[in-house]
Amino acid sequence: STIYDPTCGTGGMLATAEEYLKELNPDARPEIFGQDYNPESYAICGSDMLIKGHSIEHIVFGDTLGDGQTGDGFPQEKFDYMLANPPFGVKWEAEKEVVTREHEELGFDGRFGPGLPRINDGSFLFLLHMISKMKPPKQGGSRIAIVFNGSPLFTGDAGSGESNIRRWIIENDWLEAIIALPDQLFYNTGIHTYVWIVTNRKAPERKGKVQLIDARNFFVKMRKSLGNKRNEIGDGRDGKPDHIAELTRIYGEFQHDDRRQVQCNGDVREQIVSKIFDNEDFGYRKITIERPLRLRFQATPEAIETLRATRPFQNLAKSRKRAGTKAAQAEEQAGRRQQEAIVSLIESFGPDRVWMDRDAFLADLAAAAKKAGLKLNAPIKKAILSALGQQDEEAAVCRDKDGNPEPDPALRDYEYVPLKDDIYEYFEREVKPHVPDAWIDESKRDDQDGQVGIVGYEIPFNRYFYVYQPPRPLEEIEAEIAKLEKEIVAELREVLG
Repeated sequence: STIYDPTCGTGGMLATAEEYLKELNPDARPEIFGQDYNPESYAICGSDMLIKGHSIEHIVFGDTLGDGQTGDGFPQEKFDYMLANPPFGVKWEAEKEVVTREHEELGFDGRFGPGLPRINDGSFLFLLHMISKMKPPKQGGSRIAIVFNGSPLFTGDAGSGESNIRRWIIENDWLEAIIALPDQLFYNTGIHTYVWIVTNRKAPERKGKVQLIDARNFFVKMRKSLGNKRNEIGDGRDGKPDHIAELTRIYGEFQHDDRRQVQCNGDVREQIVSKIFDNEDFGYRKITIERPLRLRFQATPEAIETLRATRPFQNLAKSRKRAGTKAAQAEEQAGRRQQEAIVSLIESFGPDRVWMDRDAFLADLAAAAKKAGLKLNAPIKKAILSALGQQDEEAAVCRDKDGNPEPDPALRDYEYVPLKDDIYEYFEREVKPHVPDAWIDESKRDDQDGQVGIVGYEIPFNRYFYVYQPPRPLEEIEAEIAKLEKEIVAELREVLG
């Protein structure tokens, strides 16, 4: 079998994987493959592999994603097992040109077909790279384990690069499990981390399913911290609980709402440690909810000043002819006269007159302009409507030339409908009772399936394992405050004598 780490560093994970395989099968002779872009780490890893009898040709120096100088060290290889702990929250600006070109030119024939994450975190790119190196299921398939921070679980709205990557993985039924680990496990960061298990050879009972395992309380405190590393997962040695064996059992038993006694740093806690979900449970449709535009119109002094500041109005007094020429000056003077004529026209309506219907206002505006001998072009009309119009829930609905209500951008909202729900039933149940005049914008459709609403995927891990902690009784809090007040008064008396 082959084992590959595209971000191998000094080779620690590769060495541990090999040792574990040999514990299970002393006759195992796995082929080890790794790549790293740090020269020192690469040299240490290569030296270690040489000592252990592995070929140095399988440890490659260079940027796995591609930086224009180096790239994928194993472009034609497929692997049985892959594991990685890529850098968290690191920008991929150095790789942007190569990665973006491959995405745009090769699409799904390259490594980055489903999409690209935002530039400030390239960890998802490494998972896409690893997926591209899975063996076909007919050849035994592959298994991937990769360590992420929390960002890949939920970052990115529907249609974003991150969401499309999650969608591609989940809809292809490759995501098998995610294990949430304790915080403070790593030397250089104290954040919570997550192991994603990705494979194209799921067991029959796991097909169409994803297992989430909450192992955040599976730790013991270290006697002496190493940087940010203060916790470790027990392995059954030196009197520590065997968290690793317990997690392996939880994973293998594949039970929904699996409740267990967890040994956490000397304490025993009962908690749900495993949940099973359908792939669709992580998907949703983002639908756009519109409400009608309702405007009242009033020629207040403030509205007229707003009109004066608009670009169409100011452009009236500008000439396209060469500056300084008589023709240009004549055009500018004519434009200023037109500006004053428009202002006089608007002022003639009076500041107290109010129109609650746009069509009525437009009719009066047209009649007044005709009487004054003014021609109002489309940009000026739009500027007048914008300057004099104000939102008003009591006003009549503004309609387009076909009689359909126009949407109000300021009232636009979005609903995130679970994929298992019908969007129209959801709308009638959850939206219509609160905003009866709302409607779904059916022009906003998903690029892939063409249906109304943009499909997105997220994995809200914390929400699934949230346990309500009731606040302490008010009497207990008041008693504690009173006790502290007495202690403070006593200390002040000692200080003041």
